[in-house]
Amino acid sequence: MLASVGVLALVAGGAASAQDAPAPVPQAGTPAAAEDQSGGLVVDVTGGISAPMPIAVPVMPTSAVVSTPAGSTDVLGRQLADIVTNDLRNSGLFTPLAPGQLRAIGFPEVTAPGFDYWGSTGAQALVQGFIRANGDGNLTVGCYLYDVSSRAELTRQGFVVPPSDWRRAGHKCADMVYTRLTGEGAYFDSRVVYVSETGPKNRRIKRLAIMDQDGANHRFLTNGQSIVLTPRFAPNQQSIVYMSYVNNRPAIYVYDIGTGRQRLVVQNASLTFAPRFSPDGRNILFSMAQGGNTDVYRVSSQGGAPQRLTNSPGIDTGGSYSPDGSKIVFESDRSGGQQIYVMNADGSNQQRISFGGGRYATPVWSPRGDLIAFTKLGGGFRIGIMSPSGGGEKLLTNDWQDEGPSWSPNGRVINFFRSGRGGGGKADLWSVDLTGVNERKIPTPLDGSDPAWGPLRP
Repeated sequence: MLASVGVLALVAGGAASAQDAPAPVPQAGTPAAAEDQSGGLVVDVTGGISAPMPIAVPVMPTSAVVSTPAGSTDVLGRQLADIVTNDLRNSGLFTPLAPGQLRAIGFPEVTAPGFDYWGSTGAQALVQGFIRANGDGNLTVGCYLYDVSSRAELTRQGFVVPPSDWRRAGHKCADMVYTRLTGEGAYFDSRVVYVSETGPKNRRIKRLAIMDQDGANHRFLTNGQSIVLTPRFAPNQQSIVYMSYVNNRPAIYVYDIGTGRQRLVVQNASLTFAPRFSPDGRNILFSMAQGGNTDVYRVSSQGGAPQRLTNSPGIDTGGSYSPDGSKIVFESDRSGGQQIYVMNADGSNQQRISFGGGRYATPVWSPRGDLIAFTKLGGGFRIGIMSPSGGGEKLLTNDWQDEGPSWSPNGRVINFFRSGRGGGGKADLWSVDLTGVNERKIPTPLDGSDPAWGPLRP
C-alpha cells in the first residue's frame, strides 16, 4: 500500500536544516496553492500528440545516501526519474529531455528550481523530486511539478512506501504530472494480467502472468499444465477470473492472487468461457454452450446457479458491463454474422448497435462509459471504438491481426495483442491511444495474448 503524506519534513542523519527541507506537501490530489488551478500550462490530448510537450525530469536527489532493501537512495533517485520519464514518454503526449540536457540538482533545489537553466533547454514543464530513507524502514518520495515559463509550482505530492513498492511511487508521480497537465485520469500505477505463451502455435503452453503496466515486476501465476484464456481482474484486484482447460474440459475459474488458490465457478456445467466480473464484483458474466446454442449468463462470484440473460439461436458471447453496471455489451451472430449488441443488465431490451459492415467481436465498455472498444474482422483484425449507441466508429490499428482490446483505468489507452502471419507467427502485447497514433509494443519475457488492464491500484 502507498500512503500519501501531508507534510514531508526531511531528516538527514536525524535532522536537516530549515533551508534544506522542501516545502510541505499537501495530501495527494490537493492543489499546492489556489493559483495552481488556473495555471495555463496544459497538454492538448487531441492535437498535442503531434507536438508532445517538452518536459524535464532530472535525477531525484536524496537527503542522505542510505542503503535500503531496494538499493541505495542515490541509485533509487535515478531509477525513479527514469520511471517518470518513461511513463510520460509512453503516453505520447510528452517529450522528455535527453540525458545530456539534464543537469544534476542538489537537494535544496527541489523546491527552488533553476528556472533560467531549464528555460534555456526548451522544457515547458519541470518535474523535480527527492527520496529519503525513513527510520522505520519505509521510503518517502516527494514529487513537484513546475511551469518553467511562469516559474510557478503547479502541484506536488508525497508518498511513503515500503522498499518493495518503490516503483509505485514513480508511477504515482507520473500520474500526478499527467493528470495535472492533461486533465485526464491517472493510469500509470496499474497492472496487467495476460496469457504468456511459448512453443509452436499448434502446441502452445499458456500461463497466466501479471505485471505492472510498463512490464516491470513480472511473474507467472500458473505453471502451464493447463491452457488458460481470457483472464480478467476483479474490481478489488485480489482475484482473477479466467477460462482453463483442466482435464481438457473448458471451465471458468477464479484465481486468488494472494494465496495462489483457484476454484471452479460453475459446477457440473457444459462448456463455459469468456468470463468477466461485474463492476461491483458481485457477479461474473460468462458464456455457456448447451444443446448447440451459446448464450450469455450471470452467476454470483461466489458460485451458485447461473441466470440466463440471452436466448437466441446461434452464439451470444463476450459480455462486458457498462461502468455503472446497468447495461451489458456482447457479440452475437443471430443476424447471420458477428455483430455487437447492447442489453440491460437483466437481459431485457437487446439491441444491435454495429452496422458498419464486416464482423465485430470482443466488445468491451470503456471505464468512462463513453465508448465501446471491439475487434473488427474483415481483411484482417483491427482494434476499433464506437459510442454505446453505435455511432462514431473509428478504427485505431491497421495490422494483420490485432484483437482482444482492454481499457486503461482512465479510458484513454487500449491494450491488445497482435499476432504475426503464418504458423510460426508470435503474439505480442501492444497499446494504442484514442488518437490511433501512439502505438507501442509492451515488453514481456515471452509471447503474450489476451491482456486485461486492471484498475488503478489503491
